[in-house]
Amino acid sequence: MTEIPTHRPIRSFVVRAGRMTVGQSRALDDLWPRYGVEYSPEPLDLDRLFGRSAPRTLEIGFGNGEHLAALAAAHPERDHFGIEVHRPGVGHLLMLAATHDLTNIRSSQHDAVEVLREQIPPAALDEVLVLFPDPWHKKRHHKRRLIQPPFVELIASRMKTGGVLRLATDWEEYALQMLAVLGAAGAFKNESPTGDWMPRPEERAPTRFEKRGARLGHGVWDLAFRRL
Repeated sequence: MTEIPTHRPIRSFVVRAGRMTVGQSRALDDLWPRYGVEYSPEPLDLDRLFGRSAPRTLEIGFGNGEHLAALAAAHPERDHFGIEVHRPGVGHLLMLAATHDLTNIRSSQHDAVEVLREQIPPAALDEVLVLFPDPWHKKRHHKRRLIQPPFVELIASRMKTGGVLRLATDWEEYALQMLAVLGAAGAFKNESPTGDWMPRPEERAPTRFEKRGARLGHGVWDLAFRRL
């Protein structure tokens, strides 16, 4: 029998080894049972996961977790779910969560597309954050960019009506692509009064990528789209 070849899906990320500190490694070992969410191809009971029913924010690609932890500390009335594939960043988030005794934060270390598709129930999210995703600046790599029509449709299906999708990038060409893709998505309405960019949110803690972009003289483009 001839086997039908299978094709691996295009990934929007590359898992890099990265340097793990002793603290991050210990946090992954000791704190994962408290804050971590294992991947399984079945929907999560988010009320059970967080122990309550509350508005929920999802951050995709949270980096070292400082922004997500700051949000969780500033908004104890909301639950915060983060997805990140890089182990050092996940370990750092768990350290922050434990240090500040944050009960409203959970983390997944898995592909965001699969987590959204399989684990996040429909209409479960009030806010989704995609901050400084990899711009894949070479043209031949643009197909790897996270913000593409199919992924935007998936996000829309997991958001409540009236929820807000917030994005930011320091790569202008990617910002224009984001604007075009979201503008063509019938499920969203641009919150910008000028039909393009939003002011930088005051409560957003500067991410490592944003700081690096600032040092290099890059601009930052923020977008916000409301789920119709």
